[in-house]
Amino acid sequence: MTQELPLMRKATAVWLVENTSLTFQQIANFCGLHELEVQGIADGDVASGIIGQNPILSGQLTHEEIARCEKNPDALMILNQSVASKIKSTEKSVGKYTPIARRQDKPDGIVYLLKYYPEITNGQIKKLVGTTDKMIDSIRSRAHWNMKHIKPRDVVLLGLCSQSQFNDVISQVKSGDKEAAEKPAKKRKSVKK
Repeated sequence: MTQELPLMRKATAVWLVENTSLTFQQIANFCGLHELEVQGIADGDVASGIIGQNPILSGQLTHEEIARCEKNPDALMILNQSVASKIKSTEKSVGKYTPIARRQDKPDGIVYLLKYYPEITNGQIKKLVGTTDKMIDSIRSRAHWNMKHIKPRDVVLLGLCSQSQFNDVISQVKSGDKEAAEKPAKKRKSVKK
């Protein structure tokens, strides 16, 4: 499976080299290859035997996009928006599994999220770290059994979630700042009465 993606990139690059007047740099940027690799494809040194794949038929590009980039050698080709949305939507949602060696890092990740994004909800933390409400509440109240040794560390660098998952959740947190800030304030007032 890991070899299919590079072959698809090369197949697209082969087609673009043979059927367009795009620069090597433009093709390399679009296909995720090195410019010298694209030059090797044009020279016949690289990807011999690979049949070109038409990016227009697969919906990756349009005729207009190729024509626009052929006129301007500095322009970058942009992936067709409908294909980009299909790529993201076809990802399967798989249960959150954290290897045993990474499980002791979860409290560090939770502290990091609470320190730098105090308005984050328990549900959002659970989505990123894959933990329980009990764990999050014990860290919020500083009642966790190992609190002295927990240090805030980036959840992405710890390998608890991907950068795209982190960005999605943090953008939700930032867009809902006012709502998230008002709800806890109302709860606090009702508790004091």
